[in-house]
Amino acid sequence: MIPDSACTVTAPDTGNGAPSHPAAIPLMPASQWQRELADAIRDPLELLRLLELDRPELREHALEAARLFPLRVTRSFIARMRKGDPADPLLLQVLPLAAELEHVPGFGSDPVGDLASQRTPGLLQKYHGRALLITTGACAIHCRYCFRRAYPYESAGFRPGQREAIRDALLADPGLEEVILSGGDPLTLANDKLHQLLELLAEIPHLRRVRIHSRLPVVLPSRVDTGLIDTFKRSRFRFVHVIHVNHANEIDPSVAAAVATLRDTGALVLNQAVLLKGINDSAAILAGLSQKLIEIGIMPYYLHLLDRVQGAHHFETDQEKAVQLIKTLQQQLPGYMVPKLVREEQGAPGKTVISAD
Repeated sequence: MIPDSACTVTAPDTGNGAPSHPAAIPLMPASQWQRELADAIRDPLELLRLLELDRPELREHALEAARLFPLRVTRSFIARMRKGDPADPLLLQVLPLAAELEHVPGFGSDPVGDLASQRTPGLLQKYHGRALLITTGACAIHCRYCFRRAYPYESAGFRPGQREAIRDALLADPGLEEVILSGGDPLTLANDKLHQLLELLAEIPHLRRVRIHSRLPVVLPSRVDTGLIDTFKRSRFRFVHVIHVNHANEIDPSVAAAVATLRDTGALVLNQAVLLKGINDSAAILAGLSQKLIEIGIMPYYLHLLDRVQGAHHFETDQEKAVQLIKTLQQQLPGYMVPKLVREEQGAPGKTVISAD
């Protein structure tokens, strides 16, 4: 499965080499991240110009593919890309390509069965003991392999008028201990809206944890601001932050510092990556990613096989190769650095762990 922070198309609501023990950066003013988010690049031609890749073949395909699924990427993420390199692993995650225009059998608009698991608009439940809130359709970055790139947020996402229906659904299931905030990206919500959502969840006595799936600490580190930290500290919940890093080049000192600030609240921070052809489908790259994650205090958690969403077939790595990659990592790394290889299958009682034995 692609992590629940995978990105979507709605407008927002509002150098490598990090040290092993980064000091938390001074927390940013509450409006800083919103200004940066508003300044994200949406024009494929502007992205190509910034990266010195203004080539006719790239321009034409990028514009056509972006009409189906818009481009959005923060300038801080662009700053970590190599200029003049069309194969840069960060660029390939966000650049619209001609391959997206091909219709491929076996790929669809709802590859993991989100709509079939909807209990009430905005609330999904697939697995025992936990439920997922589609908090928003907004993201800071539109990953081209996003499994929710065709999700109907207007009809199936959370809206303030649905608060009572969602509260009643959560109250009705005393076996629920955890709610996952997803989207889109829940950290695109302004701090006051996020606080209101957590207050709603606090009314459910049997809930013990809140898990937040977000790409923003990576692609927009300034989001980890004083207001956000205050919001977490005022809540009664224990938080688990699941971030989404696919390549070690995504981690720079600002990301390391943002993660350190989250960890200082007592939260557990995990990573889910997606196995992407041409981006991280080598043992050396995956080992480098795990090592960098551990250096900044993030536990490698899952490595997802691609969810088969229409428009993303060119990212797919076959399962046989994936298993061999995990075997190689097991030979090279301590066990705690090796993520579980998983696939999400519609109707399954949990993630399907793919054994490398």
